[in-house]
Amino acid sequence: MTKQHPAWSPYDNNGGTCVAIAGADYCVTAADTRMSTGYSILSRDYSKIIKLADKCVMASSGFQADVKALQKLLAARHLIYQHQHNKQMSCPAMGQLLSNTLYYKRFFPYYSFNVLGGLDNEGKGCVYTYDAVGSYERVGYSSQGSGSTLIMPFLDNQLKSPSPLLLPAQ
Repeated sequence: MTKQHPAWSPYDNNGGTCVAIAGADYCVTAADTRMSTGYSILSRDYSKIIKLADKCVMASSGFQADVKALQKLLAARHLIYQHQHNKQMSCPAMGQLLSNTLYYKRFFPYYSFNVLGGLDNEGKGCVYTYDAVGSYERVGYSSQGSGSTLIMPFLDNQLKSPSPLLLPAQ
């Protein structure tokens, strides 16, 4: 009988949860600070949030090596943009850049779960949520990571407008 080895994978899920909530003139982004692998805690003081521009931050969970590589690439592209245009990139533009960057790596994707938050050109809060291959959507609130299945129902309950199907109308 041959000995079975677990399949090798280039990815590891270091866990983590990120959340962002946008309002009329603000955006709040938060994430936990624990980095783990399996049942081992690697660090209790690891920030998952990075400031990409003056009015734009990204929170990421997943495989932290891929997250760091993605953050470095976005920071470099933002620096190039600053030198070419003499201004900071807006949050919607950064959202499109992140989408294009993730889509470019769609065949061997970054194992990161991203939420981008900030203020748009009009000063309104904006939150963008992504899948692994760059599909994104502008939403009022979002959560990504291992705890998102617990956080999203809470956010829906507290922030989503009531259903018009409720009787009697509230």
